[in-house]
Amino acid sequence: MSDVVTGDAVVLGLQPARLPSRALAVLIDLVVVWAVYLLITLGLAVATASLDEAAGTAVSIASFLLILVGAPIAVETLSHGRSLGKLACGLRVVRDDGGPIRFRHALVRGAMGVVEILMTFGVVACVASLVSERGRRLGDVFAGTLVVRERIPAARALAVPPPPPWLVGRFAGLDLSAVPESLWLEIRQYLTRARELDPAVGRRLAERLADELVARTGTPPPPGVPADAYLAGVVAERQTREARRAFGSAGVAGMPGAVGMQGATGMPGVVGVPGGAGAAAVSGAVGTSGMPAPGFAPPVAPAPVAAPAAAPGVVSPTDAQETTAPATGFAPPA
Repeated sequence: MSDVVTGDAVVLGLQPARLPSRALAVLIDLVVVWAVYLLITLGLAVATASLDEAAGTAVSIASFLLILVGAPIAVETLSHGRSLGKLACGLRVVRDDGGPIRFRHALVRGAMGVVEILMTFGVVACVASLVSERGRRLGDVFAGTLVVRERIPAARALAVPPPPPWLVGRFAGLDLSAVPESLWLEIRQYLTRARELDPAVGRRLAERLADELVARTGTPPPPGVPADAYLAGVVAERQTREARRAFGSAGVAGMPGAVGMQGATGMPGVVGVPGGAGAAAVSGAVGTSGMPAPGFAPPVAPAPVAAPAAAPGVVSPTDAQETTAPATGFAPPA
């Protein structure tokens, strides 16, 4: 992991991208950009055939700057650091403190990329990336950015701790559509390393993240809920919704910290169903409250009846039935 530290002294679990993955991402971006540039250049050549030489040169320079320089800057700005090549390789450009980049960061990286990638065929960028401890090229150094890996193997990923039981299901109606991925990343990094932080620093960071989350959702947390518990509850709700969309109710029931975990019967329950609701999915006889459904009476085993003693040498009907008829598992009504 890297030593990326935020302003609140929080070490982020971001792994810097190295030269092979970055080179592959740049190669994909260059192939796409040059293909688009050649197509547009041919179209402009046909459209401006009637213009004089000076006008044709001006159009060529403008198309070069707009497509080969302006397009990558616009893509990185609008996608918050994920171009087509970086998206394919699982990379992202972030600030030194782990936050999303802005237009000025993309502008500096794009301007320097013309020199160290286009004009020198990537030689300067490769040398700078090999020399840098975190694999940064000159554009990253001047812009204050870092290219990190978004896809981390499962063995290295830290699990987000579950929320308190009394907060499970409290945020089911919360609108999370306006929360950006960058904020989710910051919240996850905080929750996975909250125990490693100084209590005062962790409390301030949790309050800041909670304020940003409230500003995005428009709904304040319940009264008396600590900021860290509020963040854990909202993240658990987001994970529950994603699992429901991907796997349905069965996938949600098996998630840690989700409503409807294993009940008293030991079987996975249904979301929002406590106790033995898991058995209801098998028998269909238990309602959503865990009580028997109306009109259903559980079978009651008949009381054993002592058979009369038979005379010596006489076989009773019961004994004859046991010796001749195979057991079916059905008990006749008393």
